[in-house]
Amino acid sequence: MSSPHLPERTGAEILCVGSELLLGSIVNSNARWLADQLAALGIPHFRQQVVGDHRSRLIAALQSASRRCRLLITTGGLGPTPDDLTTEAIAAAFDTALEERPEVWADIQAKLVRRGGIPSAALRRQALLPVGATLLPNPTGTAAGMIWSPLPGFTLLTFPGVPSEMQVMWNATAAPWLRQSGLAQGVFASRILRFWGVGESTLAGQVEDLLACPNPTVAPYAGAGEVTLRLTAAAADPAAAAALLDPLEAEVRARTAATCFGADDDSLASVVLAALRQRGQSLAVAESCTGGGLGAALAAVPGASDVFLGGVIAYANAVKQQLLGVPAELLREHGAVSDPVARAMAEGVQRQTGSTWALAVSGVAGPGGGTPDKPVGLVHLALAGPQGCTSEGVQFGASRGRGWIQTLSIGEALNRLRLALG
Repeated sequence: MSSPHLPERTGAEILCVGSELLLGSIVNSNARWLADQLAALGIPHFRQQVVGDHRSRLIAALQSASRRCRLLITTGGLGPTPDDLTTEAIAAAFDTALEERPEVWADIQAKLVRRGGIPSAALRRQALLPVGATLLPNPTGTAAGMIWSPLPGFTLLTFPGVPSEMQVMWNATAAPWLRQSGLAQGVFASRILRFWGVGESTLAGQVEDLLACPNPTVAPYAGAGEVTLRLTAAAADPAAAAALLDPLEAEVRARTAATCFGADDDSLASVVLAALRQRGQSLAVAESCTGGGLGAALAAVPGASDVFLGGVIAYANAVKQQLLGVPAELLREHGAVSDPVARAMAEGVQRQTGSTWALAVSGVAGPGGGTPDKPVGLVHLALAGPQGCTSEGVQFGASRGRGWIQTLSIGEALNRLRLALG
């Protein structure tokens, strides 16, 4: 039981360990992944922390969390080097001795032999666990985790910081254990609806009354050109959660019409490729300022090769002329960043590849190269299809930098094709 002088422990917390996270050297993807897993299991999740490789601060964070939550999940700090302090700090935080687990050390040695490595005293540190802890096996790495309840009503799960190892351990051992733990409070199910061509404030206004709903909830998020709505339902089981989400999704889609391009793992590229595949049509691209980014977005989708024929990166005017057949007089008269040249680029790659559709992008991504007539952020987007070719100049602005302009150019080009495909 919890102490009468402390609030009742509730929910789960995530504690990520590693100075590299605090320094920004790596992105903390583990916390996001774990949060999704907890939601899927119906375990309430109330707090996340990041602590560097510092023993006393880690001990303090562990002890503090033990007074608040029923479940603490840690990632990182389980390796063989001196700055891998998580297991030692956990034992110290709860005044428990460490013991070497022979089965862990045997597993480490076997893995090293298979990989051609040599066992060492440093690696042997990974075989230490607090007395009474249950092993959480690591099938792919050498850093084992633990499941341990050092205090009544409080449980620790520890994982290495390597995402691939952590995820395998979670799916193989932790998730099944948690399903039987009694920590779940029903099920949380989420869907993400994705939008292009509408601002976050405008979208929020379209669904303003839905944002106040307690269950299911609706929350807007803005990204680089794309806006999302996360729909989340709490229910007793997945079927009941889906029954709450289905009518809400239908209502949102009805209100937002064509600006909603997909859900969950959909991207503009995957939606466009699926529409082309359904029609038995193909696509090619010609790029200047995006430097291959448009083609890369399409090629990142599995199975893209059956409809995406390829593309041309034509930065220099000479390449536009030689590979795409852009007339020299168009370049002289209008410049590379213009509707006539963008149209000629799209028609050129369509002609060269025999594609049904073609997209072309030419613009000033900056930070230099802009002029009063053609400022940084001006991009011309052309779309060639069975009914001809159109082009339009779009001003994305210069304030957010080159990468932002390129990302918006790619998304806007794909969205125009999506709308044309109906």
